[in-house]
Amino acid sequence: MLYKRKLAAALEDCRDRLGAFDHAHVDDLVRYREALAFVAGLSGDELEDRLKGKESPGALPSEEFGHPPGILVPFGNSTEKNAAMRAFGARLIEFGRDFDEAKVEAARLADAEGLHMVPSYHPALVKGVASYALELFAAAGPLDAVYVPIGMGSGISGLIAARDALGLTTEIVGVVAEAAPAVALSFQARHPVATNTAATFADGMACREPHADALAVMLRGAADVVRVTEDEIADAIRLLYETTHNVAEGAGAAAIAALLKDRRRRPGARLGVILSGGNVDRPVLARILNGETPVV
Repeated sequence: MLYKRKLAAALEDCRDRLGAFDHAHVDDLVRYREALAFVAGLSGDELEDRLKGKESPGALPSEEFGHPPGILVPFGNSTEKNAAMRAFGARLIEFGRDFDEAKVEAARLADAEGLHMVPSYHPALVKGVASYALELFAAAGPLDAVYVPIGMGSGISGLIAARDALGLTTEIVGVVAEAAPAVALSFQARHPVATNTAATFADGMACREPHADALAVMLRGAADVVRVTEDEIADAIRLLYETTHNVAEGAGAAAIAALLKDRRRRPGARLGVILSGGNVDRPVLARILNGETPVV
């Protein structure tokens, strides 16, 4: 495909090593698949209760499920993403300075109002995400490694599950922001390690408290968890836009940022990256394309 050649040329010193640069811009579709996989496993009563919950894997269209979902987001969340969730009929509640504070408030509200909260990480949600991993492996052929951003861990867990189900030997490399290193610290320590802040503009990776179940999957099946800086993420957003005209949010560009750092130790490798979303507000994207790195 043309974008492969353009991006490989832009990378110059590693163009011969990108024989299978694969790009899956999957955010909206996968969030919907997550939701479908989750509700498919519920009984009628559970479905009724959970669709009234305060945290959701995605803004489910209320006309399909009968109840507008409640979704908690931190203050400062993407205004354009907030508008999209409201357009789907979600009851959007802003609370706290980051994802983890919003998550705690979601649990409190669910308990206070007698509702079930849809968790941020759940085996059923991983099944939904794994669908894109199956498509990637089917389309790309054999890959030596795939780089994937990590938030709460559904994406990397889905890739690991699909790889193992297919009997492949592909290395799965997780990527986090240097400014939000909790998952990398936990992977190194082999147990959950929380941090006090997650001050990255890549808000899809801005998690302070890793999920123990997700970490267990990574410890069993990931080759490594690497870190990228804010400047490296911004550079990757610009590179993807200039060479492919794809718009990536911070988390979405993190995988290519990690590949750029890691490329020299993988001569001749066939590599894949996951562009997991494009939820970046227009003013933020404009500053990045103008050469700036957003400061949180």
